Amino acid sequence: MNAIQSSWALVRENKNAYLFFNILYYGLVLFFMGFAAFNPDVQDELIRLVGEGFMTGPLAVVGEAYLNAEILKAIALTFVVNLFIASLLSITVPSLIIPFVGLLVGIYRAILWGLIFYPGHPDMQIIMIPHSLTLLLEGQAYILVMLAAWLQGRAFLFPKSAGVEGHGRGYLEGLKRTGKIYLLVVLTLLVAAIYEVIEVVWMAQLMG
Repeated sequence: MNAIQSSWALVRENKNAYLFFNILYYGLVLFFMGFAAFNPDVQDELIRLVGEGFMTGPLAVVGEAYLNAEILKAIALTFVVNLFIASLLSITVPSLIIPFVGLLVGIYRAILWGLIFYPGHPDMQIIMIPHSLTLLLEGQAYILVMLAAWLQGRAFLFPKSAGVEGHGRGYLEGLKRTGKIYLLVVLTLLVAAIYEVIEVVWMAQLMG
């Protein structure tokens, strides 16, 4: 509990940046939902590609777990993919090499979400009622990952902002802060995975 409180205290300490990433991420999602409303062909193609990815691509094992209603397996796979692939390898690791570069991936994901999940599409009208909470939860996790990438880069490039001297110490302090934020990321993604699997399996059974 103390670790969680310490992690949240770090977020509150950087509340302006946290608020900025919230507005940026969800704002992009909403903006590109509006774009998709006037460009339905784009949404159709993206929905098709995502569907194929979960049926024949590397994520087929995840799609299979959902289709077979293997709840625990689907939760575990969803959590692992979102934590290690969508968060660590896509945003955090690149930002450890080139400061802030992973933020571009977060921005790209928000744009993609907006284009895919416009609720006016016939395939999304019913799904988006329960799935909107999944988007909020997973989005919050990726916002926290973006915040961690920003804190890492700032501590490295401007070590005095993190209360240390020298870029080396700034880099290490950035790693510590990233680790603290990731505790919240893990908890958020776990809750999101549990909800998403139950929601998707329930909707699949409801729709036959």
